[in-house]
Amino acid sequence: METSGHASDEVEVRLAVVGVHLSGQPLNGELTERGARMLRTTRTAAGYRLYVLKGTVPPRPALAWVPGFDGPGIEVEEWMIPETAFGGLVAAVPPPLAIGTVALEDDFLVKGFLCEPHAVVSADDITAHRGWRAYLAGQSESESPGNPSE
Repeated sequence: METSGHASDEVEVRLAVVGVHLSGQPLNGELTERGARMLRTTRTAAGYRLYVLKGTVPPRPALAWVPGFDGPGIEVEEWMIPETAFGGLVAAVPPPLAIGTVALEDDFLVKGFLCEPHAVVSADDITAHRGWRAYLAGQSESESPGNPSE
């Protein structure tokens, strides 16, 4: 937590978002309605895998730390959310998702969306896409005319 340096000098929490809360995604309003502001797009440290959970509406990704995994890093957006609004956001996170600590590629530690390990056992690993937006773009391409879905 830190003081933001803008008008109210309200204490804010750095938060990494990976999927449906990204800019332009279906649940981004849950951040903006709470006064959050985006700082930057960055990547996680190399030890994270990205999965897509089955049966969620809207479809949701699941970020999980995997000890010993040396991957590409997953694209995330780093946001600042007022500390007074952070608890309400955390309370709205449905299981098996949770808020925990996420290591970024620059070794900065921030709060972020993670997934309970049991839920990724049956989830599809989409780490190769390196991010949720790239995964969605790949899904759109495979469903567009001339690219029949399997």
